[in-house]
Amino acid sequence: MKYFLFLLLLSVCPLFAQTSNATLEGAWQSGFPGEDGATNQLSMIIQDGYFVMTAYNQENNSFIATLGGHYEIAGDTFRVTYEWDSSSPANVGTTRSMPYLLNGSLLVFNNDKVWQRVDDGSGPLAGAWQITGRKRDGEMTRREPTGPRRTMKILSGSRFQWIAYNTDTAEMLGTGGGSYTAEEPKYIEKIEFFSRDPSRVGAQLSFDFKIRNNEWHHMGLSSKGDPIYETWGHRPQQ
Repeated sequence: MKYFLFLLLLSVCPLFAQTSNATLEGAWQSGFPGEDGATNQLSMIIQDGYFVMTAYNQENNSFIATLGGHYEIAGDTFRVTYEWDSSSPANVGTTRSMPYLLNGSLLVFNNDKVWQRVDDGSGPLAGAWQITGRKRDGEMTRREPTGPRRTMKILSGSRFQWIAYNTDTAEMLGTGGGSYTAEEPKYIEKIEFFSRDPSRVGAQLSFDFKIRNNEWHHMGLSSKGDPIYETWGHRPQQ
């Protein structure tokens, strides 16, 4: 299992010409065969200078691995600096470059791994977010966003993923994601993978939300049924 997500991005054989003036932002999907012959899902969100890629199997509710961090584009090269990698923590803090090709709704890394576009990354909550506050015992506690232990969410126009991780220890502490809809005041998630508890896969959670002073206020019940009130701020690009 080690390195397998990184290896899914690697190989070389030319496919098609690059589309000019196109953006990678949004959600992408692909797949790969599992050891039992079943097809595993690959989900990737590229948004606001950050990206996350996750492998899972929705048929048996199993989470496989996730990696991500911030990225930059130079010409036809996608350069990533990993902040988390559950299958190979040694990658955390390293930077790797790979060529990419974009043609219409198809994205290819290293001229081999093909991804299909899911959405174009537009929507009221699309972006890279970091938690800034959480209400406990009726009082809002502000969170310092710059420490090594971080919780962030990456949302495209229709896909979401949250990730809790520690950049000092290279630990990926937990993650979950799937599809969502957002039309103020309702934000609704459908969970497709959950690293800590696969029994929650398939659950649909409804929250209230509002954007106030450029912060996302997120209110409702957690997947455990506990009341939550969180605030999230846009994460600055590196």
